[in-house]
Amino acid sequence: MTDTPAMSTEHRTRPGAAPDEVPLLSVRDLVKTFPGRRRRGRATPPVRAVDGIGFDLAAGRTLGLVGESGCGKSTTGRMIVRLLEPTEGTVAFAGQDISHLPARRLGPLRRDAQMVFQDPNSSLNPRRTVARTVADPLLAQGETAGRARARAAELLDLVGLLPEHLDRYPHEFSGGQAQRIGIARALATRPRLIVADEPVSALDVSVQAQIINLFERLRSELGLAYVFVAHDLSVVKRVCDRVAVMYLGRIVEIGDRARVYGDPAHPYTRALLSAVPVPDPAAERARERIVLRGDPPSPAAPPPGCPFHPRCHKAQDVCRVERPELTGPPSRQVACHFPESD
Repeated sequence: MTDTPAMSTEHRTRPGAAPDEVPLLSVRDLVKTFPGRRRRGRATPPVRAVDGIGFDLAAGRTLGLVGESGCGKSTTGRMIVRLLEPTEGTVAFAGQDISHLPARRLGPLRRDAQMVFQDPNSSLNPRRTVARTVADPLLAQGETAGRARARAAELLDLVGLLPEHLDRYPHEFSGGQAQRIGIARALATRPRLIVADEPVSALDVSVQAQIINLFERLRSELGLAYVFVAHDLSVVKRVCDRVAVMYLGRIVEIGDRARVYGDPAHPYTRALLSAVPVPDPAAERARERIVLRGDPPSPAAPPPGCPFHPRCHKAQDVCRVERPELTGPPSRQVACHFPESD
């Protein structure tokens, strides 16, 4: 067996990008379908959790994936780091298609792309010390135990923990501290990309702010790129340069943060933003609240046409039969027959 090849350094510039803004990550026509199961002698239909999405992410930049539970954003994150294999489409990292690489060739990706999980307590092994937890990625890459422990101590300091924490166990820490340990583990191999899957949703509000500040500091100091998965648009607004709004496995709006938040074009994006609290009580009372009708359809039985039309106040006949595609300049694209702004 030959050695694992180094990842290609070839890049492809995304349409509309500056010549030096080449994508570290390119996702094209990504699909994930989970097979149906047999229940009480009957087969359930397959679930198309992610339905043909695409985006680019440049080095050192941050993309937020937002939407209601079940929209496919976490599944997308897991495909990016190859915890799940795509059914169709491609994920390219640093110019190399890693969509279907066998496990034995994923070593370079495991160094360069790491994941921070939603629940820090369940993602940490309760039988392992913090030192072993943080050092594990380095040990898996062939580092010596002594150097891995020294690196773990450096990482704890980087994320705001103390050297004496190395020999403690996960149950001895608060939720915020446990998430810092998870972040330290993700940084062990000096990655270029971190996929953060709802990393603050299980934490108290005050602790959320501390962890968000930590993510921002690490990005500035280490030049990291993030794919930040969240349902809280206020969190994404603080962290991300670009925002992709997902609904029923598809991206319905994607663009620069200022465009998406300042002038949302898709009715679904407007509805999500209308539910975000604002600190000014007078402004909160005065603004329009958009209440969506019903629940999201099942991805096992999506509606024809635009997937959002059963809940959309602007839906017309064309929305029920023709699925809109993402159109517009790179600064903001929207998939809607009747967008709310130009």
